[in-house]
Amino acid sequence: MGKTVIGLDPGTHTGLAVWNGSTFTEVTSLPLHAALLRVRDLRDRLGCNGVVVVFEDARLRKWYGTSTARQDRARLQGAGSVKRDCAIWEEALTDWGIEWHAVAPKNNYTKMTAEAFRRLTGWTERTNEHGRDAAMLVWGR
Repeated sequence: MGKTVIGLDPGTHTGLAVWNGSTFTEVTSLPLHAALLRVRDLRDRLGCNGVVVVFEDARLRKWYGTSTARQDRARLQGAGSVKRDCAIWEEALTDWGIEWHAVAPKNNYTKMTAEAFRRLTGWTERTNEHGRDAAMLVWGR
């Protein structure tokens, strides 16, 4: 039996998706503390060797585009917060003995509509952008 793969899209609303090797069992978004507890719970149920986490790591982002000074300040503040969340995930996963992989934002297919996500994955339950972004990190692994 393969590992359960958990996708995470860190942020104010942390996207979380659980892929069991053939289908999703969960696609949602949670506050950071609840997502941390959910991942630890899955590790406790499945064991360290039964879980791997893939998260989008804002610290690996190299391109920021062009914008106004006001947009830049807001974007940098938000980026700093997400980078801090990525560091928290890295520390927690390492402490808990969970295998993890960080993915640069440019290497994930994001901003998919609910309908496109449903057609591609077959997941029919309600989702939001954060959950779908997390799911695309692990779909088909």
